[in-house]
Formats: sequence, C-alpha cells, structure tokens
Amino acid sequence: MAVGMWLYVQRVLIPHQKNYASMQQSPRGNLSDLYPRWLGARELILHHRDPYSAEITRESQIGYYGRPLDPNRPGDPKDEQGFAYPVYVVFLLAPTITLPFSLVHEVFFWCLAVLTGASVLLWLRTLEWMPSSIATILWILLTINCWPAIQGLKLQQLSVLVAVLISAAMLALVRRHFLMAGTLLALATIKPQLVFLLVLWLGVWVIGNWRERQRALWSFAITMLLLIGAGELLLPGWIGEFRRAMKEYYRYTGGGISVLDVMLTPLWGRIAAALLVAMLLVVIWPNRRTAENTRAFQWSVCFTLTTTLLIIPMFAPYNQLLLLPSLMMAVRASRELWAKGRVSRFFVSITAVSVLWPFVTGTALVLALAFLPGQTVQKAWDLPFYTSFAIPITAYAMLLVSRPLLSSHPNAADAKAFRTLRQAAASE
Repeated sequence: MAVGMWLYVQRVLIPHQKNYASMQQSPRGNLSDLYPRWLGARELILHHRDPYSAEITRESQIGYYGRPLDPNRPGDPKDEQGFAYPVYVVFLLAPTITLPFSLVHEVFFWCLAVLTGASVLLWLRTLEWMPSSIATILWILLTINCWPAIQGLKLQQLSVLVAVLISAAMLALVRRHFLMAGTLLALATIKPQLVFLLVLWLGVWVIGNWRERQRALWSFAITMLLLIGAGELLLPGWIGEFRRAMKEYYRYTGGGISVLDVMLTPLWGRIAAALLVAMLLVVIWPNRRTAENTRAFQWSVCFTLTTTLLIIPMFAPYNQLLLLPSLMMAVRASRELWAKGRVSRFFVSITAVSVLWPFVTGTALVLALAFLPGQTVQKAWDLPFYTSFAIPITAYAMLLVSRPLLSSHPNAADAKAFRTLRQAAASE
C-alpha cells in the first residue's frame, strides 16, 4: 500500500495535474510551499526587505509558479503565495538562506521525510507503547507514505515540521523535561492555528499541579517573548503586518473555512466550533491533575489535536498528521474497543475504512494502468480523496465514544505502580 500510494501520486495524480494545467494554461514552477518562506527569510536577513511586501510576494510567484500571476488570466491560480507566517519563522530557516534553493529544496524534502518517520517513534514513546519491531516499521512506512505525509513532503509544508515539534514536545513532557517541552511548543507556533488549543489545554494542565509543572509554562512564555521580541527588532511592527497577511491569505485562497463550515454553513460552523471548544474544556477539565504518563493525559492530548483539525479555518490533508497519536491509541486498544459494543465497533470501523481508503484506491488505480490507458485512469484521479473530509470527523467521534476505555485503561507505569501497592498490601 505504501508503494502503491507513491506510484499513484507519480503515475496518476501528477500527470493529471500537468494535463489540467496545460489545458488551463496555468503556470507550474517549483511548487514548493517552502520557497516563499525561504525567499522572505533571505531577503529580510540579508537585504532588510519586508517579507510581507507586495514586491516580495511578486518575486515569490516568479519562483513558485515560474512567472507572476495575472488576475486577467482565468486559468491562473488564486494563491498569491504571500509570506503568511509569523516573522520569527525566519530564524528556523536562517541556516539555509545562503544556499541555492535547488539544494535547499532537495535537502528539506529528505529531512522532512526522516523527521516524519522519527515522529512515529516519538509518539510511540509518548504513549508508552512498545509494539514489535515489525509493527514499528509498518507504522513508519505507512505514516511516511500516507497521503497527508506525501502531500506535505511534496509541497514541503512547514505543517509537517510543526507536527514533529509537537510530538517532540509531548515526549519531553512525558519524560518531565518541562523546559524543553515549553521551548519546542513555542517553536511550533510558526503555525499558530495548529497549536493554540494544545497550548490552552496544557495551560490548564499546568495549573492543575502548578508547583511541579510551572517550568513548562515559564519556558513557553519566555521562548515566545524572545521570538516575538527578536522578530520586532528584525522587522518593527511585524505583528500588524502578519495579521494583514493572514487576512489576505484567506481572501485569495478561499480559506477561512473549516470542516464544520463546509458541513453546516459558515455561520453554523462557527457556532459549532465554539461549542466544540467549550465541550473540549468540559471533557478534559477533570484530567487537569492527571500525571503526564497516564492514559487520561494521553487521551486529552489526542482529543485536543483532533478537535483542532475540526475547527481550524482550513482542511488541508497534510494537517492530518496530527491524528497519528489518536490512531495509535485506537490500534493499541483495538480488541477492547471491538468488544465494548456496537457503537464503538461502528466508529472504529468507519475510521479504519476512512484511513485505509486512499491506500487501497490509490493502489487500485496504479494496477489499472496495466490494463487501461493512462488518460482513462486519470479520470478517476480524485478517488483516493473521497474520505479526506471524513477522516478527522470519524476520528473525533471514535475518541469521544471510546473515551471511558481509552482514557482509563492503565498503561505500563500505572500497572507497575498498582502491582507494587498490591504487593505491599499483601505483605501487611
């Protein structure tokens, strides 16, 4: 399935995109989402030019598409490729700005691939789950070769890096390296929409045991102040420019629309998003005092990340890498979930079908190339994406329905502590 997914992208999806671009006379350049950020970082640090300016946006279009966009051409893309990131993202990209982008493009792809594989190991250790070596290898292969990861790697999306930073921050919390956890989480705010709910939950969790956990909050706050302050020194007034850039980004990409907006209309989607945030706080509030190595804490992190995917104002598949720990929890407890009852079995089943659908259909389209002309197969290019919209919804429902089991089942640390107490009681 992993090989089939990559072959589908190379042999079916990309040829379809090229044919469509040719018919629409749409430009195709390097198509790297990293390029506008890299260009903005280079021009700001080396030449003191404003990365949010119209001039830099035009230069980004030349590199990304091969020429500036022309609003009078109906076939031109709508995404203007502006610098829609907090200015402190330039500090992460600073080591690359003196290198040619062709080299940065190649190296960054492989770095993201390796980091994505490493994030599997980070999440396994965060969840304190030690499957067999073969199972671990399968997790890594299927994660790197799932559609969200492939899309993120092909586009060189910084969301992939943010997903890795979040996994590293959560492992640091579990290992009680609170200073490191706060720093990593602050770096992940280069995509603030992906971490704001997680920061909110962890703030509640820190308050639940302030004396022991406060270092995580202070570390996060100090790192954020340093990033914001250094950004202000580099580009005074950048916060206002960033807000305008985000507003423009939602305008020209048609963004600002969440999964809930599509399901319920924008008005009701915003109302539903507010209700989901309120329900999240109500559901995870009792877990604020739980230890970082308990199932209740793990479930709270997974549920927070899954809720994030439902309410953020975009539903790009590459963001679904944040669902990885939720799927791991479900697979680890699959036998218990299946035995729980019909409702649990139903949501486990539709989640599994939604996640496996792209693998199966992508592989099927590749096999069809052996019997049908390429243009015929390309007509079904969107078949693997039929469940992209459903995956975060089904995962959310599965976590919510299975909460009593997933959040209360003891992990290895709990079981060891329980055995110790039982032995002590027996000796007494």
